[in-house]
Amino acid sequence: MRGSVLMIGLAVAIAACALPASGAATMTAYADEAELRQALSAWREKAKREARTSRAAPSGALMMEAAPATAAAPQKAAADSGGDSITNVQTAGVDEGGIVKRAGEHLVILRRGRLFTVRVGADALAPAAVVDAYAPGADPQGAWYDELLVSGRTVVVVGYSYARGGTEIGLFDLDRDGALAHRATYHLRSFDYYSSRNYASRLVGNRLVFYTPMLLHPFGPEPWTVMPGFRRWQRSTPPDFERILPATRVYRTDDDFDPAESLALHTVTSCDLSAAAMQCESTAVLGPAGRVFYVSQGSVYVWTSSWRRGGGDRPASAVFRLPLDGTAPSALKAAGVPVDQMSFLEDSSGHLNVLLRADGRGEGMFGSESGTGPMALMRVPLAVFGDGRDAAQPEHYRRLPGPGRAVQNRYVGDWLLWGGHGARAWALRYADRDEPAALDPGHDVERIEAMGRDALLVGNSGADLHFTSARLDGPGARIAGRHIQPGARQGERRTHGFFFHATGDDGGVLGLPVLGPAAQPRHGVHAQVQGSASVVFLRQRDLDFSALGELRAQPGSARDDACKASCVDWYGNARPIFLGDRVFALMGYELVEGRLLRGPWHDRSERLEERRRIVFAPSASRRGSVYSPFD
Repeated sequence: MRGSVLMIGLAVAIAACALPASGAATMTAYADEAELRQALSAWREKAKREARTSRAAPSGALMMEAAPATAAAPQKAAADSGGDSITNVQTAGVDEGGIVKRAGEHLVILRRGRLFTVRVGADALAPAAVVDAYAPGADPQGAWYDELLVSGRTVVVVGYSYARGGTEIGLFDLDRDGALAHRATYHLRSFDYYSSRNYASRLVGNRLVFYTPMLLHPFGPEPWTVMPGFRRWQRSTPPDFERILPATRVYRTDDDFDPAESLALHTVTSCDLSAAAMQCESTAVLGPAGRVFYVSQGSVYVWTSSWRRGGGDRPASAVFRLPLDGTAPSALKAAGVPVDQMSFLEDSSGHLNVLLRADGRGEGMFGSESGTGPMALMRVPLAVFGDGRDAAQPEHYRRLPGPGRAVQNRYVGDWLLWGGHGARAWALRYADRDEPAALDPGHDVERIEAMGRDALLVGNSGADLHFTSARLDGPGARIAGRHIQPGARQGERRTHGFFFHATGDDGGVLGLPVLGPAAQPRHGVHAQVQGSASVVFLRQRDLDFSALGELRAQPGSARDDACKASCVDWYGNARPIFLGDRVFALMGYELVEGRLLRGPWHDRSERLEERRRIVFAPSASRRGSVYSPFD
């Protein structure tokens, strides 16, 4: 390997052959199909020769992801528009696929393979319509419908179908009365995009952006037969995929492909939602299968990692920058593995900041929960990105303290905060060289969120759920306020489960789904699919908390909904929602509206009481696409 890879260990060292990062060039694409096939064929042949020499079958590492979407594969384990965003997004101006969005006077909700609309305009709260989240006449078996986006009057449902070739994109028209009509369904040939923390889709203006990996195995199908493709679904036999990734849009660094590991086409696909018939185009970088991706307003970053061993026994890594304007990608060799997408920030000074662990396997499936080893911050000027031959230099890294496991991290203003199990957290002005400030919240750190210019740490200590504010102005970071919710745990671990509604410079109202004392500690898959009993709301004033109350689900409200597809809430089922001064809690098929009551003029006390609720479960009678709870 030419250039060098910076290794995170007890010390940071650079191989003697390292070249200074010049950033003078972008990456080189393959000249044509023949050159791409030749490179992939040579990699496959080398893998077969080594397997014959060792008289061993391919190692398990070759099959560490799901099988290609064109073959049978096991299912997952288990049984804004029209106003201010109601989604807790990472980057302003970049919406993320969620389970509920606002569209003018309606909320659009995605749950268990169906789309629902609820009228909330003009002080209403009434179910409007329900339709299947997939194309009429399509068989939904083996499909998961996970993410929802809204652009104007277009509702986008993003799913993954093992039977139909990969990522599924359903487009629906939303009329002024809340009725939904299926317009078209498209497929992107890809591997499963699922991550326990990240979201596959983004909306930037009218551009729908996807990260869709395609794994290539030395002993699997010939890579050129499973390249990313695009097709429009039809009720009759679907047409073949039309390839949308030419060889001239496939980029790579100078590293040799390892015959002992799988490769991945880390593919970014952009689709124009304003076109009469949706058209998509793809760009990909070819590299190791481990991955974490992040979307800024102008670029998609993909961090790849390999378990090819080198000095220091660390994974070799690289970070790729794929501009959303379609220009050529650039890259930089690096070390370590980000925890998740929250580990990234492209800041306004023209730097990329990434919080790293020494070891990890990326964010695919539940990979973000498994990183280990020391921690470091990489901060590099975007100008050092080049053709992928160069490496980040020692001055671009700084070692950081860190928790042993289950790391949470978030950038808030000029600060980076991180923590995990063990009741320790840290805060660092990422652009400065000061030492990180140690924070002692007194509980595990299971969530970090922004509250304006300050931060919130959430986690359990024993049976109680703690909310701890951190002040980030002045000379340093410090604990400011605390609230304890007795006998409770988080009901949602994903970022979208939380929302902070600012009501002024000094505070606001926050909401978070919780489970009661009977809930067991939740890790791994169970943390993604367990329902929520209530949503707790707190008032925050100058970083001090006061309890407002909870909006609760009705006991025994679960019902048979005749679910046909996507019957596990992998992305959660509960959200706090703020619409101006109105407060809502979405919990499964219930939408509960609360009302804030204030004390006398001389008393600043407040409490939240239930105002009204609806149940929009599909087991109620409906005619056509119009839902009526009265029939």
